[in-house]
Amino acid sequence: MGRIWFLFACIWVFNLSFINGDTDSTDASVLNVLYTSLNSPSQLTGWTSNGVDPCGQSWKGVTCSDSSVTQINLPGLGLTGTLAYNIGSLKSLVELDLSNNNIGGGGQIPYNLPPNLQRLNLAGNQFGQSPPYFISQMASLEYLNLARNQLQGSLNVDFGQLSKLSTIDLSSNSMSGSLPQSMSSLSSLSTLYLQNNKFSGQIDVLANLPLQDLNVANNNFSGWIPDQLKKINSLQTGGNSWNSGPAPPPPPFTPPPGRRVSPGNSPNDNGGSGGNGGGKSSGIGGGGVAGIIISVLVIGAIVAFFLIRRRRRRTSSTQENFEQDQPFTPLASNEVKEMKSIQASSMINTNVVPPSAPISLKPPPRHHSFDEDDFSMKPVVKKANTAPIKATVYSVADLQIATNSFSIDNLVGEGSLGRVYRAQFSDGKVLAVKKINASALPTQSLDDFMELVSNISRLHHPNLTELVGYCSEHGQHLLVYEFHKNGSLHEFLHTSDEYDHPLSWNTRVKIALGTARALEYLHEVCSPSVVHKNFKSANILLDTELNPHLSDCGLASLIPNPEYQAADSNMGSGYSAPEVAMSGQYTLKSDVYSFGVVMLELMTGREPFDSTRARSEQSLVRWATPQLHDIDALDKMVDPALKGLYPAKSLSRFADVIALCVQSEPEFRPPMSEVVQALVRLVQRANMSKRMVAGEGQTPRRADDPDFQDYMV
Repeated sequence: MGRIWFLFACIWVFNLSFINGDTDSTDASVLNVLYTSLNSPSQLTGWTSNGVDPCGQSWKGVTCSDSSVTQINLPGLGLTGTLAYNIGSLKSLVELDLSNNNIGGGGQIPYNLPPNLQRLNLAGNQFGQSPPYFISQMASLEYLNLARNQLQGSLNVDFGQLSKLSTIDLSSNSMSGSLPQSMSSLSSLSTLYLQNNKFSGQIDVLANLPLQDLNVANNNFSGWIPDQLKKINSLQTGGNSWNSGPAPPPPPFTPPPGRRVSPGNSPNDNGGSGGNGGGKSSGIGGGGVAGIIISVLVIGAIVAFFLIRRRRRRTSSTQENFEQDQPFTPLASNEVKEMKSIQASSMINTNVVPPSAPISLKPPPRHHSFDEDDFSMKPVVKKANTAPIKATVYSVADLQIATNSFSIDNLVGEGSLGRVYRAQFSDGKVLAVKKINASALPTQSLDDFMELVSNISRLHHPNLTELVGYCSEHGQHLLVYEFHKNGSLHEFLHTSDEYDHPLSWNTRVKIALGTARALEYLHEVCSPSVVHKNFKSANILLDTELNPHLSDCGLASLIPNPEYQAADSNMGSGYSAPEVAMSGQYTLKSDVYSFGVVMLELMTGREPFDSTRARSEQSLVRWATPQLHDIDALDKMVDPALKGLYPAKSLSRFADVIALCVQSEPEFRPPMSEVVQALVRLVQRANMSKRMVAGEGQTPRRADDPDFQDYMV
């Protein structure tokens, strides 16, 4: 009898567990959001927006192990919409296949993907922009297929940790730029498809990979095809601009492949011909000559090193007499040549700099730190690691020529840290040069500046302005960045003719989302977190497609907290959080406040502080905050340049995010990851509404049209 009761008890417990659901609650929540973001398609049988047990109820395409979702395979089902904003929370997911659908809507692939994926297949969809940098941290990834999307821009992925990756397919997109050097570390890569893109530069970085299948056809590659790649059986290289002549010889003193001369087996040992044997010399062998030349070069490099250090000491001793805003005078041609010669020598010891407090990404890079206390008698700075700076070294002469001696005609901006100039180089490339004021570096040594450059060079995100190079000569400190010809968001909103070329509502939301992702990267991906300190619309640059790129990232160390309160033009301009105005202390939450102010600019078209307005309206935050939850007031606050073309409910949700960000108490402001999620949901609802409201070719409706408002979700 007891056994029967025990059997009933087991059955009851089993049924109870089935009713309560076997699936991890976080995984179930993600799938609920995914179902909604994919527009709740009927073809996903079993799926619901509030289900609690995808594993126990066998949702279509979902595979589980114990209570965790491990695979989602939904290829070729005609799915639309976007991916769930919280899809990165699927910690146990190892395979995600959503290929051959219509997902994406031209938007970016979510920044945070499931971190432990082994196979990711999003081919044949409608994702835009560039692949997220987060892929760099997916160390378990073996298969990556993003072919046949709308991807564009550079391949800003660091492949250094992806040693398991065996297949990459980025074919049939619009990606451009050169292949990253980190691809050389893909030790397991056997298949690479890059055809039908706009990649440029050379492919030497692929030369030593174990490739068995390579297709780089129909790009803008140039140079020579490495001999190692020509041995691949499945190789397609047509439709590029390869050099037709013979490939250049290997670098000097590089032994020919396969020929190694060991001691005691030199060609001149035992059996070498006599002095008259066919013109062959019986003197010093080729290896000896190479050794002598290498020794001479090493000695020369050491001499150059000390000469340059001596020159720098002289320069730094007279630096205080150099006026920071004094314009560069044109150099005579012989001076230009001398500077270029000096710079070529100085690259021996300035191109690789060991920073003392490097910025890394989570998880931290696997570098071994070391201490130089044993050399305390020498005037050196303690260094943490020897990671090289991946940025070009420019000479002052190079930058002077490119900016026409830093002509006022090439001045494109000026801030508290220095002026920014447009630089046109001889190869046609246009870059932006930031000349840092001497007052911003009053006690900074060369090592401090190089540490700053090293930290900035590690910041990589599609919505950050990329550091291209730097220069530190003759007491000058300059940073070279990407150039975005559409200028800053501040210029677009406040100095251009908005009524002729207004930013649409969707573009404003896109700018807010992209900038939020940039701050999320600085705050929550970088380790240690990076506080921007100078977040404002003038530091948000717009590219040709009006995508935002946050500038001045990593320069916070040049802004000492207490002094900044008195000296910075940002104080009193309406961007600074209340606690900063009182204490001068900056935190992640003060960046969040400044972000909320920029969102207010986007919504209202007003300056953060405008002394020309009535006293009650001069401070944008004080004027706007009480009205952010009043629908009628919001309609009156919106930028007139929009001419009423905005969705009312989208505006209301936009205002809700602003209200959270500009709260006076920092502890009540949300982290940037939550801001990103809120804006992603806003965009997803807008995309759904757009498909519901407007058929192809239909004219847009005004926000005050009742039918238009009814469709806004």
